[in-house]
Amino acid sequence: MSLNKSILLIIIILLIDQISKVYIKTNFALHDGVEVLSWFKIYFIENEGMAWGAKIPGAYGKLALTLFRLVAIVGIGYWLWDSVRKKASSILIVSIALIFAGAFGNIIDSVFYGIIFNDSYSQVATFMPEEGGYGTLFHGKVVDMFSFSFFDPVFNVADSAISVGVGLLILFNKKAFPKKKEDEVVEVEASEPEKEVL
Repeated sequence: MSLNKSILLIIIILLIDQISKVYIKTNFALHDGVEVLSWFKIYFIENEGMAWGAKIPGAYGKLALTLFRLVAIVGIGYWLWDSVRKKASSILIVSIALIFAGAFGNIIDSVFYGIIFNDSYSQVATFMPEEGGYGTLFHGKVVDMFSFSFFDPVFNVADSAISVGVGLLILFNKKAFPKKKEDEVVEVEASEPEKEVL
């Protein structure tokens, strides 16, 4: 898979993720929801910290988390570029692209949403309000909206992309990380019986 195709996949996921988040943020008050099916609904919550609602305590906890995410996304981006350069398997490149897109989507919320939206408590948020946002740069909250009756955490498109990417790496581990030919040669040689010397 080429780098251009990887970038296109990332852009598509980011667009879907951000469009859905902006729509929820500007049409729902916090904890508002609408039932789509008996087992699925759109339910707006905001995540201030890590997955599962965990948070780093202290005044600088949120800032530390956001900075860590920024460092991590650089590492994932390099992994993607290096994998494409080395012509790794398509399943590996697609998986890394999904993880990168998901991580980047949630980073956008964490970095910018605090300054481009006002809060959603008992009101629908406004994009670029005159009075300013609900937070500062690097102190935004991640928007989540997908709620299933059989799955407790509420999540978003970015979370889904990360989960699918990790799932592909687990399910197709051998295809994603095939053994090198050199390793196969060594294994074959090791399995061959030694010839007797006359």
